[in-house]
Amino acid sequence: MSTTEPIDAATLGARVRRFALPLFLAVFLVVGSFGAADGQPDRRPADWFMVLLLLTASLPLYWLRTHPIPVLWTTVVATLVYMLMQYPWGPVVFPFIIAVFTSIRLGYRLAGWSALAALYIGHVGGRMVLGINHDGVYQVLLVGACFVVLGFVAELFRAHRDRVMAAARTRKEAELRQAGEERLRIAQELHDVVAHHISLINVQASTALHLVDRQPEQAGPALSAIKDASKEALVELRSIVGILRQSDESAPRQPVTGLDRLEHLVSRTSRAGLEVHTVVHGDPQPLPTGLDRAAFRIIQESLTNVVRHARATAATVRIQYGDQALVLQVDDDGHSLTGAPTEGNGIVGMRERATALGGTLTATRTPTGGLRIIATLPLPERSGQTDVGRVEVGDPGHA
Repeated sequence: MSTTEPIDAATLGARVRRFALPLFLAVFLVVGSFGAADGQPDRRPADWFMVLLLLTASLPLYWLRTHPIPVLWTTVVATLVYMLMQYPWGPVVFPFIIAVFTSIRLGYRLAGWSALAALYIGHVGGRMVLGINHDGVYQVLLVGACFVVLGFVAELFRAHRDRVMAAARTRKEAELRQAGEERLRIAQELHDVVAHHISLINVQASTALHLVDRQPEQAGPALSAIKDASKEALVELRSIVGILRQSDESAPRQPVTGLDRLEHLVSRTSRAGLEVHTVVHGDPQPLPTGLDRAAFRIIQESLTNVVRHARATAATVRIQYGDQALVLQVDDDGHSLTGAPTEGNGIVGMRERATALGGTLTATRTPTGGLRIIATLPLPERSGQTDVGRVEVGDPGHA
């Protein structure tokens, strides 16, 4: 049983195309040179060695892209011997032109220019050494000029190829960078969704376990909250995972998460036992989708941290719409040791969201020991607007 892997149609077609040019060129050289010999009685008559030289110059072009330098010099030697033996002038230079042009275009510049110089000097010098009647100075200079032009044309194509490849690499790097940023955004979304809903489920489950034996009639609301939180978590996770599939499914019917769902978030968090108050300063305005989603997630993660880590009974969410920035502040009435708060994945993720939008996020202690999160997110520039109801959000007196 043979273990050789079958060659697919594309590979076979590429090999056929690669061999088509050398084969066609070989036939063309042989036929053309024999035809040219009839009109050049002063040249050496065509024979089997002339055919051998023509085949040696043309058939190796099959390996030109994989072994350009050996093929190039094989073509140079065959062409030079053909010329010095004074076989009929004809299409013999075509393989040499193709080999030089391709070598320089692929980046083998030194080899290409060396081949041009070798054939030119070898032909002129060889005729002088062998005592062959050489052409006039004008013709010698004209041939040299043609060689130089050939080299410069090949250089132009090489420069164009390099620019195309550089542009392709730049696009590829940009695509990889965008893909990495998108994966980071999705990871942040998954963290926020899972952490928030699982925290609420954990609190409600603890409440239900505490009440199921002592006050079973009051365990129902806690179990209902667990059901609602788990259902919403599944909906959001399904929406996020749908992005990873990159399928041609219809657009999600779920609206993009934003501050318009803040009331729902506050209600759900309050059912977990944390009393949440919201205060809005300024005139609410439509926000860009990315900024709107980031603002909601920052508030969501801040409340999640309060539920999970703070010994708090209440929290206050302040939102200030200004001319230049949207300022978010979340305070809780928890009690903790003095000093800067420990930053876990939640605070780091919130800060990354704010930084990605050109904003800032700080986490400090309130005078009572609770945690205060302040995020400043730049707004798009607007004209003809005044700052209505501006207050200093960091002032704890505006509760």
